[in-house]
Amino acid sequence: MNFIVRRAQLSDTAALPAIERSAAELFRCDPSLAWLADAQVPDAEHHQRAIETDDVWVAQSVDGVLMGFVSAVEIDNELHIQELSVSQYFQGRGAGRKLLLAAIEYGRNRELDGLTLTTFRDVPWNEPFYQRMGFETLSPAQLSPRLTAVLNNEVAHGLPGERRCAMHLNLRPAPSDPHPTPAQTP
Repeated sequence: MNFIVRRAQLSDTAALPAIERSAAELFRCDPSLAWLADAQVPDAEHHQRAIETDDVWVAQSVDGVLMGFVSAVEIDNELHIQELSVSQYFQGRGAGRKLLLAAIEYGRNRELDGLTLTTFRDVPWNEPFYQRMGFETLSPAQLSPRLTAVLNNEVAHGLPGERRCAMHLNLRPAPSDPHPTPAQTP
């Protein structure tokens, strides 16, 4: 399927809540998470503020239909993915991957240290998807105070903490070894 990924515009805001609601329908596959399909999503005003102040990209079909979006905020020299949603009809066509790649490219262009996000450990379109994109799951000892606070806030809002995790994608190249082995010496 042909589509483009572009920066979100204010005219996109009305469509974003419906995309998020449609994407959440997948949670009906997991009885303990099915309630998320009926949970309230941020309204158009919330998305308008995000477009004005944060980083939001949309995937748009060639006929102009918005397929999905990713919303992120820059914090502590990292880009934190707040939401990645693709309408149910368009899932499995690469829109989520391309949206995430747009955020990664943006982070690299801004010379950020990395990307972070929180997600479900055991939902196929969550942690496994991000792992395939190069993200690493952080252990509790690796969590920054910011990510710990995000996870705690999610638990306070009803998400099962034992099923949640934080992930990181490093955008910085590994430092050169200051002591090369003989094979590395010119």
